[in-house]
Amino acid sequence: MPVNSILGVFAKSPIKPLQEHIDKVYDCASLLVPFFEATIAGDWDSAVTIRKTISQEEKDADTLKREIRLTLPGGLFMPVERTDLLELLTQQDKIANKAKDISGRVIGRQLLVPQAIQTPFIAYLQRCLDAVALAKEAINELDDLLEAGFRGREVELVAKMISELDLIEEDTDDLQIQIRRQLYALEPGLNPIDVMILYKVIEWVGDLADLAERVGSRLELMLARV
Repeated sequence: MPVNSILGVFAKSPIKPLQEHIDKVYDCASLLVPFFEATIAGDWDSAVTIRKTISQEEKDADTLKREIRLTLPGGLFMPVERTDLLELLTQQDKIANKAKDISGRVIGRQLLVPQAIQTPFIAYLQRCLDAVALAKEAINELDDLLEAGFRGREVELVAKMISELDLIEEDTDDLQIQIRRQLYALEPGLNPIDVMILYKVIEWVGDLADLAERVGSRLELMLARV
């Protein structure tokens, strides 16, 4: 069957909703930058407002996730395995959940990143979000992959993105180690409970990159099965 005919059969393909979901997930996670910038500036009113937006974006992502699960075709004409798409969706959704958790933990205690590590922390956060952005870009290549019959240059392009995701995740691991060392040196002058929560926040920010890398891994596995 020609590719165009296949695309007609897949008129209700879950690929477009999956792309809408990763776009929403990225929008949610990327708000962490202005959120932390507001906390650093001591503008807690703005931080609370941004946190509410993060929460709403996470809810919207959850709604999309449920719709996809309920409407995902299970018949013969699926271009890829239904279970692979569901697992991909799950990993995507965890990114939005983590962003909500991070902002909630910070707001709950009005937690301030110490001045000495504010600049490297924002750089670390941005690098983790680079991974989320690249995962989004890879998922948004699925349309072109389908049109190409999951063969040729498009597969090579996505494979390159997945490799880059691995490299970014390694970068974030190194950055996390550096920030944890810097925080360790500051511990004597900080509230012990704040320090414990700061370590957890640093870990959760790193989870954004880890989860983005998992999206890439699931996508790679899915392509290997086509």
